[in-house]
Amino acid sequence: MIGYLDLILRLAIWFLLTADVSLPNIIIGVCVALLLPRGYTAPTVLKDWLRVIGEIIVAIPQAYFEAFEIMFRPHNREDIAMERVKPQRTPGLIFLDIFLITFTPKTIVLKYHEDGWYEVHRVRRRKKR
Repeated sequence: MIGYLDLILRLAIWFLLTADVSLPNIIIGVCVALLLPRGYTAPTVLKDWLRVIGEIIVAIPQAYFEAFEIMFRPHNREDIAMERVKPQRTPGLIFLDIFLITFTPKTIVLKYHEDGWYEVHRVRRRKKR
């Protein structure tokens, strides 16, 4: 089951990059997804994938809300924070974590550190005094 989720993730990235869902591109995408090397990490738990998919569904309206909030209320405070990667994350789940953080307009991942940290840039509102 997890292998299918990895394949679907790779195909989704392929279709986002090519913006083409024609039959020849689907065939090429499947071939590329199958030929890409796989890392040998701890097996992913289906529960983690389902949680990330739920987080993606929640992030879509959150991204719209944050975009409108930035347009109508100034955000002039910035900071950079280090966030810990959740334990036993496969490269696919790490990619989705980075995607989720970067998807919302107020945050972006500047760097992924191999020792298990994300460097995250945030835009915030300055609090009134």
